[in-house]
Amino acid sequence: MNVRTSASGLVALAAVVVSGWSAGEHYGAGARPPAGVPTFSTADIGRQGHFYVGGHYLGEPGKETMDGAMYVEVWVPKNIRHPYPVVLMTGGGGQGAYSLIETPDGRPGWAYDFVRQGYTVYMMDYPGQGRSAFIPGLDGSLVPPRSGPLMEEVWSGGRPASTAASSWPQAKKYTQWPSNAPNKGKMGDPVFDYFAKTELQTVTGPNQEKRTVEAVEQLLDLIGQPVILMLNSGIAASGWVVADARSKLVKGIVAVEPVAPPIENAERGARGPGRVWGLTNLPVHYDPPIEKASDLETVRQDSADGPGLIPCWIQKEPARKLVNLEGIPVLNVSGEASYHRPYAHCIAKWLNQAGVKTAFVKLEDVGLSGNGHQMMSEANSAGIAKYLQTWLEKNVR
Repeated sequence: MNVRTSASGLVALAAVVVSGWSAGEHYGAGARPPAGVPTFSTADIGRQGHFYVGGHYLGEPGKETMDGAMYVEVWVPKNIRHPYPVVLMTGGGGQGAYSLIETPDGRPGWAYDFVRQGYTVYMMDYPGQGRSAFIPGLDGSLVPPRSGPLMEEVWSGGRPASTAASSWPQAKKYTQWPSNAPNKGKMGDPVFDYFAKTELQTVTGPNQEKRTVEAVEQLLDLIGQPVILMLNSGIAASGWVVADARSKLVKGIVAVEPVAPPIENAERGARGPGRVWGLTNLPVHYDPPIEKASDLETVRQDSADGPGLIPCWIQKEPARKLVNLEGIPVLNVSGEASYHRPYAHCIAKWLNQAGVKTAFVKLEDVGLSGNGHQMMSEANSAGIAKYLQTWLEKNVR
């Protein structure tokens, strides 16, 4: 029975991915891939690179091991139409570069959406994750991928939140899971099950954020020209530090639901300190300068900015300025139904108060409704990429 169920699921998934990847593509005689093998055209990619940055030897003499290296993949379009490459710092809570390459229902992902528009793109597997080595005893602890039931709650709209504390009022607006299965967004839905296979373990430890920062800084130094940073989810905390340290190499920032809010956790009922430097747990430069995070004078808003939102932590006026980020335009977007929505605006509020010109955009206000946090995998992912590109063309020179 288990074998029969598994086989039928694979057949259903093959039908989904083949129809998704093959739509609108043409193959020469004998060039079509075997039935059931998911592929998409890479006609717009002129060159690819696969390399590592970061890392250094650790360990006792005679037993040193290369630790902290980070895998990077670059796609260069045949026709480069935009001068600034896009460095895709996305995921961090179980998603690697794969989530940018292909969607779980078989469409080209955001990486190819940007290449098609003439952007060079860089994507990466962070130290200790995916194709970047994890060294036991040096790299902290591994956290397994989310369980299927939790993924149904936070990613696919497959089930309601398990507790009142972990719920969010916008959840009922979710519509964008990319499947038409009868059990859409649930375990057993072929698209959901395939998505679950792509989830990765993550690394926790006191040095993980710093190791990631060091590797991405080396990547920007290697690129050697201004780039656009795309920051998403948990890894965004490292991305703000990179932008602060390499501000002359960052021409613009697209913040797609970066980990938030400042100062105190609030994700699905969580509490306690988080991002105590405002955007990150690592030091960034403020003016007037501070020596430690506790030097920031902060206060929580007396009331939220609207229904379904939480009060944000902000600085007491006069607010210190993020001096290295002030010249970088920032777009901060949020999905209509995401569990980030109650506090997503707090990042833009913090940035604007600190002198960083930041546009906060609710995706439904630009005709992109029903999205959750994992929007690069959802049904309208290409439309979201197009909106991000349009904003960049208007605001990043």
